[in-house]
Amino acid sequence: MIKAAVLGSPISHSLSPRLHTAAYKFLNISGTYSSFEVSTGSLREFLADKTDSWSGFSLTMPLKEEALSCVDFIDPLVHRIKSGNTLVNEDGIWKLYSTDVIGFKNVWQMHKADDPSSVVIIGSGATARAAAAAFDSVSTNIKVLHRNPDREKSMKECLLHSSINFQPWEFSDDLLESDLVINTTPKFALDQFAQNLLSKPAGIFFDALYDPWPTEFAHSWKQAGGKIMGGLELLIAQGVEQVKFFTGEEVPTDELTSFLRNEFAI
Repeated sequence: MIKAAVLGSPISHSLSPRLHTAAYKFLNISGTYSSFEVSTGSLREFLADKTDSWSGFSLTMPLKEEALSCVDFIDPLVHRIKSGNTLVNEDGIWKLYSTDVIGFKNVWQMHKADDPSSVVIIGSGATARAAAAAFDSVSTNIKVLHRNPDREKSMKECLLHSSINFQPWEFSDDLLESDLVINTTPKFALDQFAQNLLSKPAGIFFDALYDPWPTEFAHSWKQAGGKIMGGLELLIAQGVEQVKFFTGEEVPTDELTSFLRNEFAI
């Protein structure tokens, strides 16, 4: 039987319990999935007595970086992006993985067959690093719009192939001209730029947020004639990969994804 939960703070808004519970039902797998409020600095203590009966945990902010110092095994991809969102209990050993990277990839591939040649990532935290790794390619140029120069080194280290450039926190034509614009900042952070969307964007705006949705910026992007993708799509895509980890079984990815998209009315 699967016993899992999502950890983070704040956590009351999380749709992960609904997603995983629906997935277990669809797969006819016995399991429970709950949520726990776990604040910064508390993850190691929380995990201390959980190895006997728990299958694993999903991690959301602010725990994706902290988790690297609390586990026995870290997947190489997690080492590279310095962020993990999936804890798996294997015989009492906690192993840390990331399903955010493949989640970003899978959502994009549902909408476009080819890799984007130009990507703008807004923000430079844990989710931004996962996004950068997802679109790392010799044919893709990545630009990062952010406010924290101290994070530039870790963003560069996420990449094996792409070129990367950093830009100040201000609206630029790159947002309108790039194939893909990914927002990884907290809710309301982009509202100040919404009024600058006066012409049709060339590419797709992909917001990692799903609460609220659509954001003011996403709404303005769509009103200007651009295409948008929301955080629910990412939640489902990375969640399907987490189900694979927690069950340890082969999962019909396309069928489960389609079911969950219908469940959430996407």
